[in-house]
Amino acid sequence: MKNKGIYVHIPFCVRKCAYCDFLSFPAGDELKKAYTGRLLKEIADGSAVSEGQTVDSIFIGGGTPSVPEAADIVRILEQIKKSCIVTADAEISIEANPGTVTEEKLALYREAGINRISFGAQSFNDDELKLLGRIHRSGDISECFEAARRAGFENINLDLMTGLPGQTKEVWSETLDKAIGLSPEHISVYSLIIEEGTAFYGRYHGADDIRAKGGTQSLLPSEEEERLMVVRGAERLAEAGYAQYEISNYAREGYECRHNLKYWLREDYLGFGLGAASCLGNFRYKNTSDMKEYLEAEDIRKDREYLTAEEELSEAIFLGLRLNLGVDIKELEKEYGADASCYLEWTEKMLDEGLLIKKGENIALSGRGRDLANYVWSGYV
Repeated sequence: MKNKGIYVHIPFCVRKCAYCDFLSFPAGDELKKAYTGRLLKEIADGSAVSEGQTVDSIFIGGGTPSVPEAADIVRILEQIKKSCIVTADAEISIEANPGTVTEEKLALYREAGINRISFGAQSFNDDELKLLGRIHRSGDISECFEAARRAGFENINLDLMTGLPGQTKEVWSETLDKAIGLSPEHISVYSLIIEEGTAFYGRYHGADDIRAKGGTQSLLPSEEEERLMVVRGAERLAEAGYAQYEISNYAREGYECRHNLKYWLREDYLGFGLGAASCLGNFRYKNTSDMKEYLEAEDIRKDREYLTAEEELSEAIFLGLRLNLGVDIKELEKEYGADASCYLEWTEKMLDEGLLIKKGENIALSGRGRDLANYVWSGYV
């Protein structure tokens, strides 16, 4: 039986960022304590974690998991270790935002066994951070990064964003250089997407059309401008020793995020907390996203489904192509016992257009394919 991963969702934040459509919100101490109590109960539930189960990755995400008291995070990890077998070399990650960590918190995280921390830096430009609604400023990123190093963290990720309103290639280059200058082990680069229900949606709804037609600096960079930022970013990161192993993720050798690889490789993981999803073979379920129901209901699992062999094959191709290694469709066809012939025409078309390339028996996105990934997926689905 393969080792599983565990994801724990902490939905709380200091305030909602202007672009954020994640399941997150500010909350008072009473709700935070009630939530922690329910989360501990869920993890301890025998129907959620089978006896003798081994876990080699734990990811505490959100929201901003560094908002609650560090003692609550410690209690959550202690309960996980009581409920299952956490391997000695497990990767244990926590997301944190600059402005919400202290030397004491970081020390407690390390003592509890957390060995990887991911900071939501987003930008090293104060005007951009203000526009995004972040609570921190550029100097706070460096301060919390160095504090994490002092606390003993040897595996640190920085999240960065491209395609921001008014962002120029010069400002993006400065952000990238400052991030690299801190020498993290891992860097994630995400493009801004204007999601319905966010503050940005009200300001920039329809700006995607403007982006496609050439954009204006007062709105969003054009598609071509953003593409060049991403391409230059990948080149600069490669020069600095960061290998791209997934569309949005770059790492120094040996520091790829093991937990996130489980998602892309369709390995088993359990999700705990509000709205958390679980994947066990071909079985999927998701916890309720309603806080009242999560705190009070006995059964919090929603959207239960069993994937067919064809659906598993489709998912394996879609997720696997996010990785630079790509996928061997014939091997996946054997693994899931599903017919992959329906993908041959699509594969040949993408190869002819130079969006897919062959790597031995694997097919993978080309550099241009990564730039135009949405187009590749649209032809696939």
